Amino acid sequence: MIGWTLGRYLSARFLLTIAAVFLMISGMIYVVDFVELLRRAGNIQGASAGSIAYLSFLRVPSVAEQIMPFCVLFGTMATFVNLTRKLELLVARAVGVSAWGFLFPPLAIAAAAGIGSVVLFNPVSAVMKHRADAIETRLFGRNGAQNNDTSLWIRQKSIDGEAFIRAGQVSADGTNLISAAAYVYDSAGAFEQRIGAQTGKLLPGVWQFDHARVTAPGEESFAAGTYLLATSLSPEEAARGLSAPDSVPFWDLPSLRAAAETAGLDGTRYRLQFHLLLARPLLFIAMVLIAAAFSLRFFRFGGIEKMVSGGVGAGFVLYVAVKFVGDLGGAGLLSPLVAAWSPAVVASLLGAFALLHLEDG
Repeated sequence: MIGWTLGRYLSARFLLTIAAVFLMISGMIYVVDFVELLRRAGNIQGASAGSIAYLSFLRVPSVAEQIMPFCVLFGTMATFVNLTRKLELLVARAVGVSAWGFLFPPLAIAAAAGIGSVVLFNPVSAVMKHRADAIETRLFGRNGAQNNDTSLWIRQKSIDGEAFIRAGQVSADGTNLISAAAYVYDSAGAFEQRIGAQTGKLLPGVWQFDHARVTAPGEESFAAGTYLLATSLSPEEAARGLSAPDSVPFWDLPSLRAAAETAGLDGTRYRLQFHLLLARPLLFIAMVLIAAAFSLRFFRFGGIEKMVSGGVGAGFVLYVAVKFVGDLGGAGLLSPLVAAWSPAVVASLLGAFALLHLEDG
């Protein structure tokens, strides 16, 4: 069993190394993003270097949040390398401390960092990203391209049945549509009509389509200067439909999912994002186990570069697996619970089995 003094020492070493790796990578992201934003804002009036620097500062946390697992992986491997080069791990083994003993501090640090990143860092980064999106929209237009909005699909339920609404372009608040089309179904699920319009606007209780053409099965299509379609969506719910789940604060995900499902929207992506965040501490623990499984072997058998490369490669494979399985969950091919938790659980078990084989044969 590891002592209190040694445990504090190892915990401090792991924490400082992981924090240093995180700050270094975040700084690199900031510099690259700042230079790219300066290039894009070169011909825009009112875009000073200070405002661009502030915009880049607001954008960095949401990106840095995605690379946190790699910071844990790289920080853990770097700490093990430094401890071994100074013979500190050798001394710990000589006095009877097993690998599981000096793995307890990094595992505890990883779990604490994962919890902190979910309950504290994620909400802060989401708020900063919302502010950055507003500034970016004002400077460059929506999604960073002037007057170039992405299409939007909305699924809604109302007293008339169900409707799927698509827009070629949409305003930032989600209430004004351009090149809109609505596919309306009755309460029994039978297709009723298609509404195509140049523009659409969300008003209290209705969608207003201007210069619309209505087509129904077995009937001749007709034009309408204004056509109204009942809806239960509020402007706030329509605006939320534009928000990616990974830009929603952790504490708001359950209520947002419930509100989306009440309005007839698909809440699968919000549920998936909620469970991905809940599984993040376990993912960090898996990164520590993977780093230990690779970095604790090369001191006995040689080939430090090969082992470090293997650990980094395994970390990238795990990250890709998380993204791939998450996409399957977002597409409805896997349940959000399985898609969010299975990569971290499997990686943790594989890392633990590798360490058991390494230490106990």
